[in-house]
Amino acid sequence: MAAVTPRPTVHPSRRPSPDSGMVWIAGGTFRMGSERHYPEEAPVHRVSMDGFWIDRTPVTNRQFRRFVEATGHITVAERPPDPRDYPGALPHMLKAGSLVFSPPPHPVPLDDLRRWWTFTFGASWRRPYGRDSSIRGLEDHPVVHVAYADADAYAAWAGKSLPTEAEWEYAARGGLDGAEFAWGDELTPGGRHMANTWQGAFPHRNTREDGYERTSPVMAYPPNGYGLYDMIGNVWEWTSDWYEPGHPAAAAKPCCIPQNPRGGREEASHDPGQPAIRIPRKVVKGGSHLCAPSYCRRYRPAARQPEPIDTSMSHVGFRCVVRTTTAP
Repeated sequence: MAAVTPRPTVHPSRRPSPDSGMVWIAGGTFRMGSERHYPEEAPVHRVSMDGFWIDRTPVTNRQFRRFVEATGHITVAERPPDPRDYPGALPHMLKAGSLVFSPPPHPVPLDDLRRWWTFTFGASWRRPYGRDSSIRGLEDHPVVHVAYADADAYAAWAGKSLPTEAEWEYAARGGLDGAEFAWGDELTPGGRHMANTWQGAFPHRNTREDGYERTSPVMAYPPNGYGLYDMIGNVWEWTSDWYEPGHPAAAAKPCCIPQNPRGGREEASHDPGQPAIRIPRKVVKGGSHLCAPSYCRRYRPAARQPEPIDTSMSHVGFRCVVRTTTAP
């Protein structure tokens, strides 16, 4: 992985306290990636990490609203797209909005995302399902419809950073190195749902056996071994790493294990399937409430997928980290 420059570490006197809503993750070495599911997760390779603080939960609507009120920030979804970024786009589509999950009324083939994703004018973090919706009653749900620039702006305002992919995955594993899920090797141990995912036939029928059809409050499910909530399911989470379709090969010797890897190259992150649209992509992690065994088994720490930095969706949010030079 190529190196990029992260935000400076925080001076020890300004590091978060245990009651700040953040959790200290001690440094260590773990096996990153998986070779059991999707090719972009391979190969498994050892990575060493310094310690860092990470938000206990994804950033909520309540927290994001404080940021907007303090800064006047206008999210990407609330701004009309620039026609220069989207050559060939129909003029009537260049309006402010965001992608909203819209389940079809019947089974559909699973080879075309447009069957269940709708670009909805007026959808934003304030109106997650369109102009007639609001976040009333969703204050403790994760904020959604945030593009990468919005998440990064929040992190800067809060004196934090977005996590690297390695930081995120290390924290998500909760100390269970090599386990399939953030809580062990069974998806629903003893029949208990451990995360907000999809039950039923995707994308038209969600049986809501876990209690939720869309997002859920950020502490609705048990924490992992590090005391972190929603590292799996509910919403995908942005990382600061540029996407590349796979991990580097494992180091041949212990002395060569990567230390705090920082991700791929921006110019290599573009979608090769859309050569006319040069929008770079970041890695998102953790899966969401739309991950279903029949379609998307990405409710695991190793799972990863690319997200264009200009895109906001009704199932993508984020959390932050603070890198400090000393342990608490």
